[in-house]
Amino acid sequence: MLLRIFFLLIICLQVQASEWSGHIDSEIRYFTQKPLATEQYDGFNLSLAGQLEYHHEWDNGYQSFTFVPFVRVDQHDSERTHMDIRELTWLKAARDWELRVGIRKLFWGVTESQHLVDIINQSDSVEHPDGEDKLGQPMVNLALIRDWGTVDLFILPGFRERTFPARDGRLLGGGIPINVEQVSYESGAEEKHVDLAVRWSHTIGDWDIGLSHFSGTNRDPLLLPSFDVNNDLTLTPYYEQIQQTGLDIQITQEDMIWKFEAISRKGQEERFTAMTGGLEYTFVGILDSDADLGVLVEYLFDDRNENASTPFENDIMLGMRMTLNDTQSTELLAGTIISMENESRSYLLEASRRFGDSWKVSLEAYLYSNISPTDLMYGMRNEDLMQLTLAWYF
Repeated sequence: MLLRIFFLLIICLQVQASEWSGHIDSEIRYFTQKPLATEQYDGFNLSLAGQLEYHHEWDNGYQSFTFVPFVRVDQHDSERTHMDIRELTWLKAARDWELRVGIRKLFWGVTESQHLVDIINQSDSVEHPDGEDKLGQPMVNLALIRDWGTVDLFILPGFRERTFPARDGRLLGGGIPINVEQVSYESGAEEKHVDLAVRWSHTIGDWDIGLSHFSGTNRDPLLLPSFDVNNDLTLTPYYEQIQQTGLDIQITQEDMIWKFEAISRKGQEERFTAMTGGLEYTFVGILDSDADLGVLVEYLFDDRNENASTPFENDIMLGMRMTLNDTQSTELLAGTIISMENESRSYLLEASRRFGDSWKVSLEAYLYSNISPTDLMYGMRNEDLMQLTLAWYF
């Protein structure tokens, strides 16, 4: 069924082609280690994905409509074969305000290693282990544009549950299946709870500042031990009600960029504070070439320490970003996150290059080393992943 939808979306390109764009990806994944559970697939996995974007403007550009559907068909993981509407939004703009109604995907945050303040959209966890792929979120968003900053007001009706791999899928859970059939909520309204959010953002000289507050259903579920109908051990998502205040700051000074994010959250037992901060320094034109080399350093902290629901409670991120600034837009990003508590390490490599006007090839690798049994990353210890993606853009 999804294959039929996939090709129907491609056919849509023939209608009003000037207002359509998008990409089609073919992806090969290879897991270098045996899975922790016998049900999980081993070795190679193939998938196809497509994302289209239709954008139409009228009223002299003061009104627009955007539609972004996404579909993936996966060889082994039935839950990774899925479809989503990333955006379906009507925009009405005026001189000092903008109103958006529909389904949207937006991003808050400035740091590289994690995005603490980015809380509006739910993670599409079957797409990628980095959590940066997001599901579309229904919303009404009113932006008030003033000289002293922009205030965004959000009404968020309809909660999106996080996606998880199937029993035969890889990544997350550490070989224990995640039972989305028994999901539970703190709120009696469950997924119908209406969440609220507000954000003020402004640029003052070299400073880009964002201050936000969110009230509603936590996007990061607790995974509680449970048993399914066959009395097998599973993990069941539980979604709490939270109040989160966030601050993000970026200071750009010539070749140096300072980055900082912090949150204070209430609702997960006692109130806690977490932060990520660091810098990126770029060496411009290294070795008398057109290439730039950026060096990244960030510190990740959560004051819940060993009780944190994230593995990043006392960690250091080190990385480098190389941009060749050539006509093929060749880029390379490499980094590691090192735990200061138990020396667990994770490694990341991302490289990409365009070919011609329409093609792009990407290589990614995620590796895990010396993962302590006390670390929340322990379930990922056999999930070393290499991924090659060939994409056609139109």
